[in-house]
Amino acid sequence: MAKTCILILLDGLGDRSYPDLGNKTPLEAARTPFLDLLASRGSCGAYHAGLAGQALPSENAHFAMFGYRPEEFPGRGFLEGLGWGLDMHPGEIALLTHFSHVSVQGGALILEEKRPGASVQEARELIEAVAFWQTGDIWFRFHHTKGVDGILSAGGPVSRFITDSDTMTPGGPLCAVRPWSTHASDPKAVNTAKALYEYLRFAHQRLDEHPVNIKRKARGESPANAVVTQRAGAYSDVEPFHRRWGIRGLSISSGAVYHGLARFIGMDVIKDGDTDNPGEDLARRLDKALEKSGQYGLIHVHTKAPDEAAHKKDAGLKVQAIEALDKGLKKALANRLDDPDILIVVTSDHSTPSTGPLIHSGETVPLALLGQGVRVDQVKAFSEIACAQGALGQLRGREFLLTILNHLDLAKLHGTMDTPDDQPFWPGAREPFTI
Repeated sequence: MAKTCILILLDGLGDRSYPDLGNKTPLEAARTPFLDLLASRGSCGAYHAGLAGQALPSENAHFAMFGYRPEEFPGRGFLEGLGWGLDMHPGEIALLTHFSHVSVQGGALILEEKRPGASVQEARELIEAVAFWQTGDIWFRFHHTKGVDGILSAGGPVSRFITDSDTMTPGGPLCAVRPWSTHASDPKAVNTAKALYEYLRFAHQRLDEHPVNIKRKARGESPANAVVTQRAGAYSDVEPFHRRWGIRGLSISSGAVYHGLARFIGMDVIKDGDTDNPGEDLARRLDKALEKSGQYGLIHVHTKAPDEAAHKKDAGLKVQAIEALDKGLKKALANRLDDPDILIVVTSDHSTPSTGPLIHSGETVPLALLGQGVRVDQVKAFSEIACAQGALGQLRGREFLLTILNHLDLAKLHGTMDTPDDQPFWPGAREPFTI
């Protein structure tokens, strides 16, 4: 039976220390006896998917963790489109989008509220008003996903190398849409930026005078009178995960971006929705992963709970989420820690601060590996500081996947060539010698 790595990804787990928690991080302050047990039975370290201090979003961090280079990244808009089941054609682009409440000051659109609450019927009527628009050869289509969110696709002579209009911070103006400086002379990028400006201007005018928003204003509610966009993406060719790393991959998660990312790199997907009990959600996903062990070399099991709590800027809420996840881990894994065919890896994709203005921050995250043959270091607790003192040291980027291959006994001796391509795994997809 082949070994399987169960990669337990606790999204946004890393954090900063807070006086209200005794100058501890939420992870340090939480009661996590099972995570501490996992740390004590294996090797620990600190991990960053990019450069130390770099604040990565989940999609870029996951992309690096799965062994891909930054220049291969297709853009989050495209990945979310895939995750929501959109039929994304080569040559088209996709952007994350949602309705916002804006005011006009000095000719600029000022963000007042990021996502004004709207009923299902209100959202449907507003989307219909801006669902399709075309200027010249470039068209835009709004695809509803949830609430007041959607994916804005565009086709024609378009480019994804354009800036975001979403400022993310209420009180400031929406951002002007421009081509990236690296594509300032690219006619497609220039024309896409101009066309998107025209669409967003059209959308504001249409929405501001829409009957739904007139009624909302009359009731004293914020109008959903603008469309904002960010993180454009487009299809690109990429080497499938199994061909690059020699193992099959599976992702078990609830988020569309993870479903889309897995599809993009050729991993299988099991969609598993969230409930109000993150510990039970994690336990259920781990049960599904254990049922599939032996069929895949890497099974990614994801929970968004710590990240969501931190985004509410409530360190105490994050402590509660972490403690719930610890119980879920124990429920699913307590009897599987000695399985010689399973390598357990527990880590996070990035740090998410529970206070302050940052969305994500650039600190490392804790990492623990345990399984047959894995060195056992002196670390006794699973936290940002404790794990950083472990035998793994600090890993970055694609070193993460190479470390997993090594502990699955699939690491190729560097310099040997059993295939024309210098693959990182052993044995390679060899061609037999015949006579």
